[in-house]
Amino acid sequence: MKYNVKVVLRGDFVKETPEGLEVGIRATPEKGKANMELIRVLAKHFNVPQSAVCIVAGTTSRNKIVEIDDTFIK
Repeated sequence: MKYNVKVVLRGDFVKETPEGLEVGIRATPEKGKANMELIRVLAKHFNVPQSAVCIVAGTTSRNKIVEIDDTFIK
């Protein structure tokens, strides 16, 4: 499943919006730390391993396209 994700640099939350998902993270966007935290937060939210979450587009943007391997989703 692919999701449009908007990253917000505050809190630790996942909120569904009409456009996709809004995800709050605390890590700064340095050396991939924010992307790693985004993957961790989404994996926890969907109850899948981190390896099932992949950033398809927008690695350097606040707006990303994230794909989650739905074979792990129950």
